[in-house]
Amino acid sequence: MSSFKIEGGHLLHGEITPQGAKNEALQVLCAVLLTDQPVRITNIPDIADVNNQIELLGKIGVRVERHGKGDYTFCADHLDLDFLESDAFLSCSAKLRGSILFLGPLLSRFGKAIVSKPGGDKIGRRRVDTHFLGMKMLGAQLHYEPEHSLYRITAEKLCGTYILLDEASVTGTANIIMAATLAEGTTTIYNAACEPYIQQLCRMLNRMGARIEGIASNLLTIHGVDHLGATEHRILPDMIEVGSFIGMAAMCGDGVLIKDVSYDDLGIIPYTFKRLGIQIVRSGDDIYIPRHEHYEIDSFINGSFMTFADAPWPGLTPDLLSVILVVATQAKGSVLIHQKMFESRLFFVDKLIDMGAQIILCDPHRAVVVGHDHHLCLRASRMTSPDIRAGIALLIAAMSAEGTSTISNIVQIDRGYEDIENRLNSIGAHISRIE
Repeated sequence: MSSFKIEGGHLLHGEITPQGAKNEALQVLCAVLLTDQPVRITNIPDIADVNNQIELLGKIGVRVERHGKGDYTFCADHLDLDFLESDAFLSCSAKLRGSILFLGPLLSRFGKAIVSKPGGDKIGRRRVDTHFLGMKMLGAQLHYEPEHSLYRITAEKLCGTYILLDEASVTGTANIIMAATLAEGTTTIYNAACEPYIQQLCRMLNRMGARIEGIASNLLTIHGVDHLGATEHRILPDMIEVGSFIGMAAMCGDGVLIKDVSYDDLGIIPYTFKRLGIQIVRSGDDIYIPRHEHYEIDSFINGSFMTFADAPWPGLTPDLLSVILVVATQAKGSVLIHQKMFESRLFFVDKLIDMGAQIILCDPHRAVVVGHDHHLCLRASRMTSPDIRAGIALLIAAMSAEGTSTISNIVQIDRGYEDIENRLNSIGAHISRIE
C-alpha cells in the first residue's frame, strides 16, 4: 500500500492548473452509452476512479481511442450485453461508485441494466433510492437480489412523466436525465440537482440531439427523442481541486496563481473562503492567492458565530468542508463546521487533534474549530486517509506542520487528485511517494 512522506514547513509559490472535474467526467463518460455514434471528450482527469470507469466501459464493449492526455473518443456501437451478467462486471462495478451511472443509459437504450451496490468513499450511508424511484416512475421494474447485492432493472418502454425528487441527488438527477432522453414523451424533473456537472451533462446531451430545457435550474423538462448522435465535449476544471488549492495557498503559500479555474462555475466557493479571511484576487479565469501571515474568520452581521454548512447547489459543496475545516485551524477566530449529508465525514478530525489542532467534535455532523492564528503550528504525525476529501485535507495539514508526516492509504487521494505530489512539488512542496 502506497504512502506519502511529507516534509512540512515549505512555502508554495508559482502557478498550478486544476485537472478536469472528476464528478463531471463520471457522468459524461456514461452518457456515451446512449448512442452508437462516436463521442470525443477532452480534459478527462487521469485519476483512479475515472480510469476505472473507462476500463469498465471497454469491458462492456465500448471502443475507446486515446488521442493524447485527457483526450478520448468513445463509440458504443457494439456492446457485449452478456458481460453485464458476468461476475467480472459485478465485481468491477461494486468497487466503483460511478458504476451506478450506467443504469440510466443502459435502461434507456437497451431496456435492461444490472448494477451492483456501488462502492466509493467510506463516509457513511449513501442511499441510491433516488436513482431507482426515478426509473420506476419512468416505467421500469426493479428487482433486488440480496444474496449478490445487485439490482436488476428492466423496462419494455420508458414513458415520460412528472418526477418530484425526494432529494436533489446529483448522480440521481444525472441518471434520470439520461434515461429520459430516449423515453417516449416528456419528462419533468422537479427538485433536480443543478450543479455545473449536471449543466455540462445536459448541454452535451443537447448537442447529441436531446431536447432538455431548464438547464441550470432545479426544474428540468426533457422531451424524449428517438436517438442521439455524435458530439465533442470538454470537461470543466474541477471546482473541488480549485478549492483545495485555495486552502493550500492560504495556509502554506507564498503567492500562488491558480490558472484556468472557470471562475463563473465556482459558485459560492470563493465567497466562502473570503469569509475565512482569505484574499482572492481574480484575473479573468485565473485567481491569485497572496501570502497570508494572518487571516481572520468573519462573523455574521449580528455578530453571531460563523457557521459553514453544506447544501445543494448553489450552496456550498460538502466535498470542500474537510479542506475548510483544516484551513480554519490556523485562522484567527472560531467557526462551526456542519456536515449535513454524511455522518462519517468528520471523523478524520481526531488526526488533526493529534497534530495539535483545537477542534471539538460535537457529534458526527458538527465540529467547532478554534483557530491558532499561526501562534501554534501543527505537529507532524502518522495518519491514514479514510476518503478522498479527508485525504487532501490531511495532506494540507501535513504540508503546514512542523516536521515530517506520513499519510498511508493514499489510494484514496489518487482516486480524486491527479499526480498530486509532483504537481505540488513543482511549486515548492516536499512530498515523496513510498510504494
